[in-house]
Amino acid sequence: SVLPSPAPPGLPDRFRMFRSCEWEVLERSLNILQASDFYWGPLSVGEAHAKLQREPVGTYLVRDSSQGNCLFSLSVRMPAGPVSLRISFQEGYFRLRNWFSDCVVRLLELVVAGTRNNPLHFDEMGGTPLV
Repeated sequence: SVLPSPAPPGLPDRFRMFRSCEWEVLERSLNILQASDFYWGPLSVGEAHAKLQREPVGTYLVRDSSQGNCLFSLSVRMPAGPVSLRISFQEGYFRLRNWFSDCVVRLLELVVAGTRNNPLHFDEMGGTPLV
């Protein structure tokens, strides 16, 4: 399930400098992401985990990453509690493990479809598979 979000105002201004083609990818992806029900914008990891703690396992949200080298984080309610995974942006693509896309929402669709048959295991999730 998805934890619905408040509508964030405008595009974030905290991003590093990008090449023109990267900014176009980022801006397009942000517009799509902001229209989704699961983007929370500048939410801290603590706030995200507190919101997810009360939700069913599998509920997720996307928020701005507090790490300077990542744009977004995916926070997910796992059986042992919420965890957050960084979504990187390199050479015009958003990346999470082996998946990549020029759109964050499409990346999440790929991860959801891919983990149905091949769960992800992240150290930060204590070995619990992400499906």
